[in-house]
Formats: sequence, C-alpha cells, structure tokens
Amino acid sequence: MRENTRLDLEKLEHERLSPDACFSDSSRGREVSEEPDPLRTCFQCDRDRILHSKSFRRLAHKTQVFLAPEGDHYRTRLIHTLEVSQVARSIARPLGLNEDLTEAISLGHDLGHTPFGHVGERALSHAIARHRCLEEGDSFQHRFFAHNEQGVRIVELLERGGKGLNLSFEVVDGIHHHTGAVRASTLEGRVVSLADRIAYVCHDIDDAERAGLLSERALPEAARLVLGGSSSERIETMVHDVVHMSSATGDIRMSGPVWDAMMEMRSFLFANLYSRGDAKWEEPKAYVMLGELFDHFMTHLEEVPHEYRMHDDGSPEVQVADFISGMTDRYAIDLYESLKVPRSWRKR
Repeated sequence: MRENTRLDLEKLEHERLSPDACFSDSSRGREVSEEPDPLRTCFQCDRDRILHSKSFRRLAHKTQVFLAPEGDHYRTRLIHTLEVSQVARSIARPLGLNEDLTEAISLGHDLGHTPFGHVGERALSHAIARHRCLEEGDSFQHRFFAHNEQGVRIVELLERGGKGLNLSFEVVDGIHHHTGAVRASTLEGRVVSLADRIAYVCHDIDDAERAGLLSERALPEAARLVLGGSSSERIETMVHDVVHMSSATGDIRMSGPVWDAMMEMRSFLFANLYSRGDAKWEEPKAYVMLGELFDHFMTHLEEVPHEYRMHDDGSPEVQVADFISGMTDRYAIDLYESLKVPRSWRKR
C-alpha cells in the first residue's frame, strides 16, 4: 500500500480533472497564510474544517421548510445541505471539476441560516432595520441580514472563538455567491448554486407530499412532462441536463426548457407551499419571537455571550444578530420561554 501525499493528490488533479477545473495548487490561498497539510489538499482541509465546525452541527436543528415538523423524515437544514452536496458532486464529477472544492462549498453554503428558515432571515433583517431607522434614519426596505453574507462572517470571524476557519478564497467565494445576482468565480461554486435550486425544488415537493399538502397530480403538468413524475426522476433529468449543457457551453448551464420547467415548479411552490398557511402557520409566531429576542438583547447587551461582543467591527445590532442567527430552533424557543414565560407555566 502506497501513501499518497498532498503533492501526489495535486498531481493527480492535473492528470484527471478538466483544464477548466479549479486546481488545489492554484488556489488564491487563505487570508492568513499557514503551512500546507502534508496529506490533504487545501480544499480537503476546508471541507473537514466545515464538517467539524459548531455551525455545521447546528444545522441538524434548524428548519428547512416545515417548522417543528411532526415526523422523522422531514428535511432539516443539515439534510438539505447533504443533499446539495450529493447533487453538486453528481454534476462536478462527469464534468471533470474539483469534487473536493465542490463538496466544501456545498457543506458550507447554508452555515449562515437563522433558526426557522427564511422567516428568521426576514425577522432579523427587519429587526436590524427598525433599530437602525430609529438611530440613523436608514431605509426600511434595505436587506440588512442575508444568510449567504452571514455564512461568510461565520467562516471568517465567528467560528473558533473569533479566529474563523481561515478557508481558501474559492470556498468563501462559493459560500458568498451561492445565491444572489453575482455568480461564483469558480465553476465549482456555480455548480453548487444550481445544485441548491435543484435540491430544494425537488425535495421540498417531496416533503410537501409527505405532509399531505401537495399531490403529484397537483404539480404543473407541463413542468412534469419535462422533468419527470417523481423526485428522483426530476433530479436525474436536471443533473443530466446541466452536465450536457455545461460540457457544450464551457459554463454551468441548464437548457432553456429544463430551466423554465424548474422555475415553473419553483413558482408553484412559492404560490402553494412556501406562503400557504397549512405549511407555515407557525411562521408568524417565530417571526414575533425572534423580533422580541432581538429587542431584549439590544437593551441587555451584557447578556449576549462574550464571543459575539469581542469584535470591534460589530455594532450592537450586528452582535445581537450574530448571536440569534446562530441559535437552533429549539434553543431559541427555550431561551424565549426562559425570558418571557413565568417559570410556573413552562411546559405544564
């Protein structure tokens, strides 16, 4: 049995990967220079750092779509993250892209998500806006909190007691630009962005069907004819389409018909699931709860853990948002009860 060193692995990348791939030995490096690992490439190290981080573990208890779902098989943010990784690697492998970089970005792409899914993101954004408007007259329409930007803040600053994970530029770039108008600088990062959409469209339908909120027959017929009649068929169709189109164009793309069908499914979900009372009836409670937690800690900053108050760049509202956004659903509820509910009435 022969030991493969990092240099051997980097050499293998050049032998096996596409010339368009991002090679480990061509990385733009880390913000803080460090000695390379003797056995792992820089992207393998990044993947492992994310996998062992506290933020990654907390994803197991953060909402994907259904708040506090009753049942063992509904997806959490962690399960979604692992499914994005699987879809992204299924695209990257046949294209000859760097799977280690793809996996690292996939595992880190949602680290910045709040408790209670996107409603938590909206609650924190509006809470920050309220406090800044009172003090600075800022526009209330500005987006003050975004999970992709918070993900960058976590890996660069908040993890490891304020040291951050010191990830490679390409991984941080992929986390930052997995959503939004600006595309990632690497093809691997663009793969993750598309895999994220493929995963949540297909798997959110799966969860909604399991909950009895949607049926296969209720989905848009034209989109089903293009993508397929089951979650596995739709994923296979989209993955194959991305591989074929990307190979032909030299960029990460879907064909027009498949893209349009996916977006039709996405629009259907927004109209019939993401904003539907049956699926989201707890959201107003979560929104109010996080807003009240924010207001409490803005007037009791001394109760915010020191690790969130130790950064000179953080205004009080940023420090409070850092603290609340890192909470799991369960922790936020327990903390709210301890602050707002009389002890004799808790869990009666």
